[in-house]
Amino acid sequence: MRKSKEAAAESRRRIVETASRMLRERGTEGASVADVMHAAGMTHGGFYKHFASKDELSDLAARAAFAEVAARFDERAQRDGDGAARQAYLDEYLSPAHVEHPEFGCPVAAFGADAGRRPEALAAAFSDGAETLIARMNRTGDAAGRAEAIRRLATAVGAVVVARSVGQGPLRDAILAACAPDLLESPPRTRRNTKPS
Repeated sequence: MRKSKEAAAESRRRIVETASRMLRERGTEGASVADVMHAAGMTHGGFYKHFASKDELSDLAARAAFAEVAARFDERAQRDGDGAARQAYLDEYLSPAHVEHPEFGCPVAAFGADAGRRPEALAAAFSDGAETLIARMNRTGDAAGRAEAIRRLATAVGAVVVARSVGQGPLRDAILAACAPDLLESPPRTRRNTKPS
């Protein structure tokens, strides 16, 4: 009995991991239940032994994608420090490899538009995931740092979405290069004292 429970848990984990990659690569409409199950090495009929619906799987797969990104960030932060982890994250974000391989990258850039069209299935996972990324990019831990982290994340996501949409070539490279300076790890912005001296 224990072995069968362990096997079921392993199968469920494999399905979620496969769906996480496929959703990032194909979007929600391009990753059918049948496609996910086939890629996971299982039959379509076995899906409902593990999940109540495609929406449940989509939620879990999105959460797994965010968790994967956060885990990579945390490993770097532990090894190299928070500032280096933030910069490595942003450098990787604006890389040609991230543009060309969405299946291993950020779910916001990969299928964030789908989340907006399917809020009942994905809004909670995306909100939680975005908060996770924003918290890791917040350099000061206060409201100003949060606002800056949101701007940086939005710039990075926008750059990758536009770069993917124009295809390979000089324009794609120009988009990534143009956005990179806005994402450099530099000292946190400080508010100027506007009181007359």
